[in-house]
Amino acid sequence: MKIFRGFHHPDIAPTCALTIGNFDGVHRGHQAMLALLNNEAQHRHVPSCVMTFEPHPRDYFAAVAHKPELAPARIATLRDKLQELERCRVDQVVVLPFDQRLASQSPQTFIDEVLVRGLGVRYVLVGDDFRFGAKRAGDYNLLDAQGDELGFDVARMNSYEVSDPQARRNQGIPSWEASSFGRAPGSHGLRVSSSAVREALFEGRMDDAARLLGRPYAISGHVVHGRKLGRELGASAPGRGDGFRTLNLRFAHWKPAASGIFAVRVFGLRTDLNAAVEGVANLGIRPSIDPSDVNGGRVLLETHCFDWPAEMGQKEAYGKIIRVELLHKLHDELKYDGLDSLTKGIAKDCADARAYFASRRRP
Repeated sequence: MKIFRGFHHPDIAPTCALTIGNFDGVHRGHQAMLALLNNEAQHRHVPSCVMTFEPHPRDYFAAVAHKPELAPARIATLRDKLQELERCRVDQVVVLPFDQRLASQSPQTFIDEVLVRGLGVRYVLVGDDFRFGAKRAGDYNLLDAQGDELGFDVARMNSYEVSDPQARRNQGIPSWEASSFGRAPGSHGLRVSSSAVREALFEGRMDDAARLLGRPYAISGHVVHGRKLGRELGASAPGRGDGFRTLNLRFAHWKPAASGIFAVRVFGLRTDLNAAVEGVANLGIRPSIDPSDVNGGRVLLETHCFDWPAEMGQKEAYGKIIRVELLHKLHDELKYDGLDSLTKGIAKDCADARAYFASRRRP
């Protein structure tokens, strides 16, 4: 997959089949749209292309209005979004900086300059609530009419739904009759959306988030240096010679959709990259730690692995790219009144996470 910052690039394809959106999380609705896009691109013998934005448009408008509370919680980092788009076999991604120029661009100018002259679109696929241009004045009807005039096809995809097990139980419908590909007659389907994923993550409903995403919620990135406090915590306790050594990943956005303490699986440490290591992790701002530390003020995912992989030996993991799946939320972040209470809190989190994994292994 080729990635371009902006569309003024000599290597960008002269024509394409395009879809446009933020694609935060690349959930199952996005995945269905991308499958359709790829199919239409193959029929037209052109590459499939995703246009997305960084920052999120609502981040931009929240900053302009000086109202950070209006910014949406971020499900995925740009790295994770691009990785998921690549897994969906998209040929190229155009990342547009969402700034004052783009925000003030009229719908017609966007069509002429970006879609037609910039990307040479042959086909454009949008969602059922798609709006574009200054003041969100452009919609599907305008895009469709311009496609007829300028020579590209336009299609709209309706909302994607997954079956709602709770609604089915309320109706007495057996779970084995549930369809994961939309609403069955008489049932109440769950509309898949980034907002629904954010809500599930905010409430700690990790299984529901996984159903909406089609995979466990995960964060990936390079392991960075921290304060190394974890090595000191509990190092004198029996069996804790290395303390609570952690792998630290920075979450680039200041407002992650999920936060708290989680039972996790870590990929990327073993020789077999598909082999996981179990552990416990803290995602957030670490309220018990001095805000002036090396990562002060940043959102961090700190992961403690229960068993350090033998193939790693005594090597550190700094610089390694790992993926951490957040499977089960134990509780929200807590502020402890000292290092002793923090140590005890981490030990309890480890015990609770181990119990969670043990329960999953029972027949």
